[in-house]
Amino acid sequence: MKVLPLLSTAVAALAFSLPAVAQDADAANKVLKGDGCTKCHAVDKSKKGPSYQKVAAKYKGKADAEAKLTDFLTKSPKVKMDDGSEEDHKAVKDKGSLPNLIKFILAQ
Repeated sequence: MKVLPLLSTAVAALAFSLPAVAQDADAANKVLKGDGCTKCHAVDKSKKGPSYQKVAAKYKGKADAEAKLTDFLTKSPKVKMDDGSEEDHKAVKDKGSLPNLIKFILAQ
């Protein structure tokens, strides 16, 4: 009969380890494709820009990660490419999609 308390503990631990608001991957991918992000970025490999996995690793454990990405994705800063050239990073067009998009990127 010790299985029930153990199972309850495991379920509670899983529930608390999940993000408070899960990202909608389909919606995030639609924004990424629509805004042209996939020309320079991919989930698991670097293209002209870093992979989303590299971006997530850079911000992992940082309390200001969402704020910094929001700022970056809305202000079109200059970014340095791997080849040394610089470009203006395009801003996300639909500001309402940012919370989901940022959660998607950070979850990689």
